[in-house]
Amino acid sequence: MINDREISYRSLLCPPAPTSTILIRLMAGGVFLSEGVLKFVYTNQGVGRFTKIGFPFPAFTAHSIGVLEIVGGLMLITGLLTRVMSFIFIGEMIVAILTTKVALYLGTSPLPLPPAPPQIGFWAVMHESRSDVAQLLTCAYLMMAGPGRWSADHLLSAQPLKPQSRYATALAA
Repeated sequence: MINDREISYRSLLCPPAPTSTILIRLMAGGVFLSEGVLKFVYTNQGVGRFTKIGFPFPAFTAHSIGVLEIVGGLMLITGLLTRVMSFIFIGEMIVAILTTKVALYLGTSPLPLPPAPPQIGFWAVMHESRSDVAQLLTCAYLMMAGPGRWSADHLLSAQPLKPQSRYATALAA
């Protein structure tokens, strides 16, 4: 007998999503993976950036976010816990936008200004936030649609359920 928890877990883990969702996962996961690696390879993208923004414990924060982006990016690429990682990355993108783009809009950003006009204000924010917004919306799509058929989540949810013991069935009745 299949209980409701197992059914809801399966539908949460791997709802029906188009097979082409793999393309979205590859793109989003690849971007997060590469950004995570950059935080370790180039200090101005990691510790230096978090120091300029004013995050407490910038080295710890940069390394933690770097690990999150590397591991989470790989998880999105493979389609493992896609919805969970998408939820986490949505939060990360909201924090990234709030901590960097609001100051750019106001002209008070501690980060280098964009190389070409506009350098402050609405259009500067629109230009500079395009990848942040794209990642945010991509993760929102993955959180709503799920990972698709070609994913680790789908493989895990396709495993046959173990039959319940007579004792568990009797308790459920």
